[in-house]
Amino acid sequence: MAAKLIQDSKSITSEAIKKASHLLFILPEKFLEVPCGELLDARMKRGKTSFEALSKTPLHADLPGGGHVAWVVLRSGQSTFERHASLCGALEPLLKEQPETIAIAVYGGKDERTLAAEAAVYCAWVNGTTLPTRKKKDKTWALSKIRLFGYKATDGMAHLAARAEGNLLARSLTRLPANELTPALYRDFVRTLAEKQGWQVEEFDLKKLRRMGAGAFVAVAQGSEPADAAIVHLSYIPKKANKTVALVGKGICFDTGGHNLKPARYMHGMHHDMNGSAVSLGILLAASEAGLPVRIDCWLAIAQNHISPQAYKQNDVVTALNGTSIEIIHTDAEGRMVLADTLTLASREKPDLMIDFATLTGSMATALGNRYSGILGNQPEALCRAIGVSHAVGERLCAFPFDADYDSELDSDIADIKQCTLEGEADHILAARFLSKFIEHDTPWLHVDLSSYSRKGGLGAVASEINGFGVGWGLAMIAGLV
Repeated sequence: MAAKLIQDSKSITSEAIKKASHLLFILPEKFLEVPCGELLDARMKRGKTSFEALSKTPLHADLPGGGHVAWVVLRSGQSTFERHASLCGALEPLLKEQPETIAIAVYGGKDERTLAAEAAVYCAWVNGTTLPTRKKKDKTWALSKIRLFGYKATDGMAHLAARAEGNLLARSLTRLPANELTPALYRDFVRTLAEKQGWQVEEFDLKKLRRMGAGAFVAVAQGSEPADAAIVHLSYIPKKANKTVALVGKGICFDTGGHNLKPARYMHGMHHDMNGSAVSLGILLAASEAGLPVRIDCWLAIAQNHISPQAYKQNDVVTALNGTSIEIIHTDAEGRMVLADTLTLASREKPDLMIDFATLTGSMATALGNRYSGILGNQPEALCRAIGVSHAVGERLCAFPFDADYDSELDSDIADIKQCTLEGEADHILAARFLSKFIEHDTPWLHVDLSSYSRKGGLGAVASEINGFGVGWGLAMIAGLV
C-alpha cells in the first residue's frame, strides 16, 4: 500500500523542520525566503555552485539535529518528464536511507505549488518501497508516511496513489527471476489478485487453444515443458461503464530464442520479456484502485519460448486463430506470434480501444534507445492523442510510420504472411504491420513497443532500472475516455 499522505496547506514551521529526519524543500526559480538559508548558503559555497544550479543538481546536507535535508528548484516551463526527473534525483538519496517518514515542503504561487506537490508525492510513492530481492543483507522496506507542507489538494491524490500502486506491481513482477514466475506461477498470482480485486477471470489453456485453432500461440508454447502456457482474460466491470478498453500484454516468462537460440549476452535478462503483460496488469490494478468508470478487459499472453524437439522451427507454416497462415522465418520473433491470437480474441469483443504492450523488437531500441518507447496504430487521431498524453504524464512515446506498403516485405511464397524478415530492417514497423492482420472488426488499436522499460539509473519519476513505463500513460489514456 502507498504511504499515508498527511497534507497541511500552511508552510512548514521551524519546529517541524527540527523534528524532520528526511526533508525536501521544493522551490521556484525566484524565491527570497529560502528555508534553512544559512545552511544552504554554506553548502553552495562548499560545492562552488549557485541557487540557479539547483534546477539541474539538487543539494543535500545534514541538519544540526541529525536530519537529512535536500533543496531542488523547479524551473518554469519544465516538461512533466523534466520535473519528475529533478524530483526523483532529489528524493533518491533521502529514500535510499529507508526512512519511515519523509517531509516535503513546497513554495511559490498556487500553480507552482500544485505542480510541485503532485509530482513530488507521486515520486515519493513510486520509489517508496523496495523491489523483490534475494540478497541476504537486503530487507524489505516501505515508506510509511509523507508529510506535505504548503499544499492541500481539495480532491485528494487518490489517482496518484493508484498510479503508483500499478507501477509498483509492474516493476515487481518484471523483477522476479524466471524460476519464480513460470507461466503456472504467474497464472496462480493473477487468479489470487483477481479474487482480491473482484475481477472476472477466464483462462484459455493450451488444450483449449488447440481446439480453437490458435496455432500462432500454440506454436510458441508447444516447445515448453510443462505445458502451462495460457491466454488469461481478466475483466474489470464497474457500474455505469459506457466505454470498453482492451489491454493486451506479451507475457513471455523466459525467451531462449527457441531453435534460433540467443547468445548468452542477449539471453541474459530474458525473464523481463513478460514486461508487457506486467504493464497491462499494472494499468488494470491502477484503474480499479482509482475507480475509473470504464470497462477494462485485460488479455495476458503467458508462455515461454524454449527449445525442444516439439518447439516450432524455421519454415514451419502454422495457422492462426483467424485463419491466416504464417510462414515461420525466425523462432526468436515469438512475441508477435503469441500476440497475434491474443489480439484476435480481444478484438472479437469489439472494444472502443485496444492497446497492446510488448518488449517486442530490438530495432525499436536501436531506433530510440531506452529513453523513449515507440508507438504505432491504425488510427492517426488516437496516435496524436497518445503522444500528447505521453508528454503530459512524463512517459514519452514516439510515433512511427504504419503505411500499408510495408506489407510487401512480409509476402510469403507458401503462406498468407511471413512472420518477419531475416534482414531485420524496420522490424518494429513490420512487427506492427504483422499484428494488424489479426485484428477483427476494424477495432481502434495502438501498439506500444517498450524499448524504455529498463534503463540503468532510472527514467523520469522512477529511480529503479526497471521503471514500469506505460502504466501512467495507459491509465491516463483510459481516464481520457470518461
